[in-house]
Amino acid sequence: MTAGGRRADGHVAVRPPAILLLPALLGLAFLVLPLAGLLVRAPWSTLGTRLAEPQVLEALRLSLVSATLATVVCLLLGVPLAWVLARVPFPGARLVRALVTVPLVLPPVVGGVALLLVLGRRGLVGQWLDSAFGITLPFTTAGVVLAETFVAMPFLVISVEGALRAADPRYEEAAATLGAGRWTIFRRVTLPLVAPGIAAGAVLCWARALGEFGATITFAGNFPGRTQTMPLAVYLALETDPQAAIVLSLVLLAVSVLVLAALRDRWVNSP
Repeated sequence: MTAGGRRADGHVAVRPPAILLLPALLGLAFLVLPLAGLLVRAPWSTLGTRLAEPQVLEALRLSLVSATLATVVCLLLGVPLAWVLARVPFPGARLVRALVTVPLVLPPVVGGVALLLVLGRRGLVGQWLDSAFGITLPFTTAGVVLAETFVAMPFLVISVEGALRAADPRYEEAAATLGAGRWTIFRRVTLPLVAPGIAAGAVLCWARALGEFGATITFAGNFPGRTQTMPLAVYLALETDPQAAIVLSLVLLAVSVLVLAALRDRWVNSP
């Protein structure tokens, strides 16, 4: 704090009205106390042993693999989609943008039902995949990846589209005047410009995929070793082994904190 009530970062220190402090503290307590409850009730003395249990390791492995694969799919599909939304004007762009963000507000269970109606064995596309190629997606590990991709991709698209809109187009225009082709401009100019946005979106996408529950259990089921990810294992363990549920919840909490810490500078420094 410097003289005149001005902080070292240049912002003026403001004393909040006393009437706002109580609800602010209550809101903070409401958000923090449940997390503190996990830490207090965690079986710290047996934490290492429980983390080494086969079912826990299997759920952790499947969660990490499926979330990573879902993020890769989101990058392959979401970055081009974000580029089209940000740079290509076309009729109905607002509607398309709204549809892309629907999974953000759609209940995940509804998303799982929608995936079943499209990709199930009797779905609009699933029946063709089954009859033509013998591919069945529901209740498989691939189904887990698809369910996670469905709910996580909007996070990537929104982040990358925002980065594209904020990027200075003069660099791309300069590359075009020097004779660079559109693919070269995209690969050598556009992608480096929006790389921080892509990285932030990918991290959020991965974290959202790791914590996905509703669409996964509806579309892929809850089969240990095949479709049982950590959130599903937490749900199952609550009925049989609450201590294991706490351990798995701690793992997910630790991942969430790491993700938020990695993105802190981007959020704090954003206008």
